[in-house]
Amino acid sequence: MSTVVTIADETMSGSTLHEFALEFLTERVTVRELIRARIYQEVTEYNARQVGNAGQLVEFRGLVQPAGSERTGSGSRLRKPRKIDWQEQYAKAINGFQANGFLVLVDDRQLVDLDEEVTLRVDSRVSFLRLVALVGG
Repeated sequence: MSTVVTIADETMSGSTLHEFALEFLTERVTVRELIRARIYQEVTEYNARQVGNAGQLVEFRGLVQPAGSERTGSGSRLRKPRKIDWQEQYAKAINGFQANGFLVLVDDRQLVDLDEEVTLRVDSRVSFLRLVALVGG
């Protein structure tokens, strides 16, 4: 049985910048798996939108700003259309977590170790609080 949780990018003041649903096949996951699943989904969705927009630039709303992109009000935009490599984004996100670039909270409990396990519930909220801008290159 899978578990669908809410993923949210939040500010330190508690405002939500971006929110989406993410499905996990198991209810017990590590912080590393949370980050991986989030990065994989947001990059996969962006790449599909990019292909569907016939070469027009679309905004990327993700945890890590891709290399070669410019910040926008609610995300970033590549200077020229291309697919984003989810593994590169994931590596940058892991480095960002280890360097305290962002916090991960599950149901308002901060997780501090990449290998820490958490049990997800259907009503769980996974919050990512960025402390510094995470740029991919």
